[in-house]
Amino acid sequence: MTDLTTAGTVPAAAPRKGSLLEQDERTRRRNGAEARFRALGLIAVTIGVLALVGLLTSILMNGVSSFRQTFIEVEVFLDPAKLDKSGNRDVEEISKVTTFGYAPLIDAAMAKLLEEHASSLEGLTTKQVGDLISKEAPAKLRRYVLANPDKIGETVPFRLLANGRIDGFFKGRVTMESAELDRNVSPEQLRLAQKLRDAGVLTVAFNWEFFTAPDASDTRPEAAGLGVAIIGSAYMMQIVLVLSLPIGVAASIYLEEFAPQNRLTDLIEVNISNLAAVPSIVFGILGLAIFINFAGLPQSAPIVGGLVLTLMTLPTIIIATRAALKSVPPSIRDAALGVGASKMQTVFHHVLPLAMPGILTGTIIGLAQALGETAPLLLIGMVAFVREFPAGPPEGFFDPASALPVQVYNWTQRGDPAFVERASGAIIVLLVFLVMMNIVAIVLRRRFERRW
Repeated sequence: MTDLTTAGTVPAAAPRKGSLLEQDERTRRRNGAEARFRALGLIAVTIGVLALVGLLTSILMNGVSSFRQTFIEVEVFLDPAKLDKSGNRDVEEISKVTTFGYAPLIDAAMAKLLEEHASSLEGLTTKQVGDLISKEAPAKLRRYVLANPDKIGETVPFRLLANGRIDGFFKGRVTMESAELDRNVSPEQLRLAQKLRDAGVLTVAFNWEFFTAPDASDTRPEAAGLGVAIIGSAYMMQIVLVLSLPIGVAASIYLEEFAPQNRLTDLIEVNISNLAAVPSIVFGILGLAIFINFAGLPQSAPIVGGLVLTLMTLPTIIIATRAALKSVPPSIRDAALGVGASKMQTVFHHVLPLAMPGILTGTIIGLAQALGETAPLLLIGMVAFVREFPAGPPEGFFDPASALPVQVYNWTQRGDPAFVERASGAIIVLLVFLVMMNIVAIVLRRRFERRW
């Protein structure tokens, strides 16, 4: 007697009743659960998309206006009696005239402008009329005169920035009602600005200086720009790319292809994964302790920011590179070794080229993540107010600079509403850079991708 007969016969399944075209209760429950899961997934995706659309809409509504600025076109007489009393056009002597010496020239030009386009001052004082112009205007005139001393004695047309409150009036940020409660602007000044705009003297146009000008003080929000922040971010990204890409790829190749499997390599792999999850502010504390306090590197310098962001980016690049190397089929390695290639030739001639799309994608994503980091840069002093542009590399790596995310944080901490508008504009610029970097990653991945 066999085991089968001793165990007894298995009872046959009960025959199905009804038609195959009709769902039974069990099938209906299964299909219902699947439909509910699809509905939950669709709801989750919809909520995520709506949140993203709401965020982008808020940023665009607040930030698009920062790319346009209000300008006043005036003709300024460069009075030799105030700018060059000796008359020899010596730049060193002319440079002794401060911006306070140029303010009366602007006031005189504004008075002449009002005589041509306004019947009266409508109760405004000379100072209130001059306040229509940004406090950055005297500095602009001074730079022009120092670059063109031969123009002294002539009447030169200038396109000067309007005051931030006047600019806010034409952008809807300032109203007649709010002007009555604002000590920095009056309703009479707003009415005069409207009259000048009707006359074509005051215009709202695209502001290229938002991308090229440095930061400005709290009293001149209309003159604040992203020039220093863009250069600082570019310098840091160069340092991160030069350091993190070769170090990260070399470490990944060793760990994936050459390192023996033992407790030491397991410990290294676990720590790399842990470093990828460490909050970014911890890297800022590390950079402050090592690069500034111990190594003595200058604060608020792109070299320190680049080194800190390199430490933060390395785990991301190593993890992405190892995943790309693992995705190469083992048959590629076996075939190369079978025809006599060494381990080194197999890795660098066959495996690495096939893994290159994943490596480039991981590198660009790591750089994009580093570009948007703020917390570690705050700890190394890059939140400082910087007006001067850094020099060209490599000297510029050690000059004070800012960064795009830090500039956004800096502007949001200021009281004038015009800085909040500029912060939203800086976010748009930062998002454009991030989108461009992700597009480059997609293009490179598809360009070098090989199918097997």
